[in-house]
Amino acid sequence: MIVVLLIIMFACLLLGFPMFMSLILSATVAILMFLNTMQPSTIIQQLMSGINSFALLAIPLFIFAADIMSAGHTAKRLVDFVKAFIGHIHGGLGVTLAGTCTLFGAISGSTQATVVAVGKTLRPQMLNSGYIQSDVDALIVSSANIAALIPPSVTMIMYCVVTGTSVGEMFIAGIGPGILVFVLFSIYQYVHSRRHNIPRTLKTTWAEKGKAFVNAILPLGFPIIIVGSIYTGIASPTEAAAISVLYAALLEMVIFRTVRLKDLGRIALSTGVMTGVLFILLAGGQVFSLVLTYANVPQMIARGVLGVNPSQTVVLLWVTIFFFISGMFVDTLISVVVVTPIFYGPAMAAGIDPIWLGIIITIQCILGAISPPFGANIFTACAAFNVPYTKVVRGLPPYLIVMIGLSVLLIFFPQIITFYRAFL
Repeated sequence: MIVVLLIIMFACLLLGFPMFMSLILSATVAILMFLNTMQPSTIIQQLMSGINSFALLAIPLFIFAADIMSAGHTAKRLVDFVKAFIGHIHGGLGVTLAGTCTLFGAISGSTQATVVAVGKTLRPQMLNSGYIQSDVDALIVSSANIAALIPPSVTMIMYCVVTGTSVGEMFIAGIGPGILVFVLFSIYQYVHSRRHNIPRTLKTTWAEKGKAFVNAILPLGFPIIIVGSIYTGIASPTEAAAISVLYAALLEMVIFRTVRLKDLGRIALSTGVMTGVLFILLAGGQVFSLVLTYANVPQMIARGVLGVNPSQTVVLLWVTIFFFISGMFVDTLISVVVVTPIFYGPAMAAGIDPIWLGIIITIQCILGAISPPFGANIFTACAAFNVPYTKVVRGLPPYLIVMIGLSVLLIFFPQIITFYRAFL
């Protein structure tokens, strides 16, 4: 059955079928051919149950808030703020880009949105300052991944829906690793810039720093609203998402006046399209996961790969390998929906904290998103900046090495992830 399932799925992909159709069609054929005891109506039930979760309400709300902010000048204000304070150091523009991606990630929750919004703002400046195009594009697609770690994160929400883990805890746990990625990328940019004698920008005056801070202070309220309201228990993640939509609308429509009332229809349509894509992928992944469960694939992998009573390190290393390879070929959300149930049971049996596991999985998903041949962020950059695939890929190796090193670090030092519990 598994062979037929995989053949149909990959055949559909090669023929140009959308990913959700490949998942649903292959799973439906497997059910009708091999699972005679299962009623066909089960397929519809699983499609519905795949998106029947209260936590999923946060996704369209966070996307809508991010779309409103992207349509305005928030990204530019954040860029100017970070650049005013650190733009003059060696690699300052590179550090500025990584820092802006970190801040914008606390608004958007989407790596692709961060690639477009921050990249289009800073990329021309970096190229004019003497940065090599392949290095700039690689930095953009890599730094945008910080958005998947800094709350809100669509990838984390998906993981929590699949496993029943607390969304609030996942959001807070991602802050440490997200900041660590920014620090590592910044160190690399400093060393790389000094080594290649990339010119620095002029140092801003304190008056200019103050002006940049004043312009950015309201957009910087987003992380405070999202993380602060969840951490203090004032609001659930879904309620925080709704508040963020209201805040974004007030900011861009009333205070900055960069988005008009008539623009909301176009922005809402974009949000609806993105939400529809995500939800139908999630529904299709639910049916596909059901077939894998009935075929005992999790048990077979647990016995054949993990062995008997595997240690936490062994489980996490195999999780890293499977999710990294999966992320190279399919969308990160599909990886979360399909692969997570395979390893979740063995991970819990090995005593692995579900928050620890979730962050490791998120790291591998975003690592796959910048890995050839089919990393999603690579193609986003190619389309947004109209550059060849090979030029984007050329500069990626240093960032892949950094992310792989971070993965190993988090496996052996989970305290980087669970530090927040010391303050609860």
